[in-house]
Amino acid sequence: MKTSFKTALISAAGIASLAAAHVVSAQEITGAGATFPAPLYAKWAADYNKATGVKINYQSVGSGAGIKQIDSKTVDFGASDMPQTDEVLAKKGQMQFPTAIGGVVPVINIKGIAPGQLKLNGPVLGDIYLGKIAKWNDPALKALNPTLALPDAAIAQVRRADGSGTTFIFTNYLSKVSPEWKTKVGEGTAVNWPAGAGGKGNEGVAAFVGRLPNSIGYVEYSYVKQNKMTYAQMQNSTGAFVAPDETAFKAAAAGADWNKSFYQILTNQPGKDAWPISGATFILMNKLQDKPAKATETLKFFAWAYKNGDKIADELDYVPMPKSVIGSIEKAWGEIKDASGKPVAFR
Repeated sequence: MKTSFKTALISAAGIASLAAAHVVSAQEITGAGATFPAPLYAKWAADYNKATGVKINYQSVGSGAGIKQIDSKTVDFGASDMPQTDEVLAKKGQMQFPTAIGGVVPVINIKGIAPGQLKLNGPVLGDIYLGKIAKWNDPALKALNPTLALPDAAIAQVRRADGSGTTFIFTNYLSKVSPEWKTKVGEGTAVNWPAGAGGKGNEGVAAFVGRLPNSIGYVEYSYVKQNKMTYAQMQNSTGAFVAPDETAFKAAAAGADWNKSFYQILTNQPGKDAWPISGATFILMNKLQDKPAKATETLKFFAWAYKNGDKIADELDYVPMPKSVIGSIEKAWGEIKDASGKPVAFR
């Protein structure tokens, strides 16, 4: 009798220990992927940790790696700036939802050229990355910038070295405005670049351009602001030259029908104020959860961000998701379930 009682005590203690470990483990959520939203997620995570004690460990490793990690279930959520089609998500047993909207911006390092002075259009930008326009004083660039003293210097193209949703947005845009780019290179998180050198992450490209004279690269706008980089104006689909800012990103997103599908691509959109290389960034989660407590905490974090994170997004020059869209997102979270078929959202 004593032996069985002692065994029962040990078993109870073991169960309690496992339960405690489960609670502790749920206090740290892991995610990986896009560098595009990394500044925003870092600030959201810091503020959320202060408010709740829950730690969000986000690895800024690029969209390609984020997709691979959520596919292999090594993280609680993946992040990508390249939305997955509804068909791909269904095949994988995953769902996605947008968290914010931003812009991919051409940045340059040319002595004497100030932010916003250089003007580019899609075909010229495509020809630069195709290697067809090799010098800054090329006639095509001088035609767009007749008053600028552009140097007789070789253009050093900088692009991403890793799988990148920022690259997807950039190459998707070039494929829409340059038939030659579409035929020879195409779009994707990684492409066979005709020219240039690679930097890892938005931060890597920003650093590369910052130290390389006569270079051009592309980064998410928050990296432009953080690093005080020289950006170019872009000609949009209406023919207007626009600078990157929150208003221009909002204009690009105005026509998105999020209630129809979260698969929305925002490049080369109509509207005189629209920034042509805009895009949303997305979270990927598996619908069937073998760690439901982790999934619940993940959704609690993003619910908190939608409710409390707009000011942070504004300060970092991301566009928060409209409130009407957030309702659709939170409803879609009902698709994420545990092994018994019970939704994990706010259990």
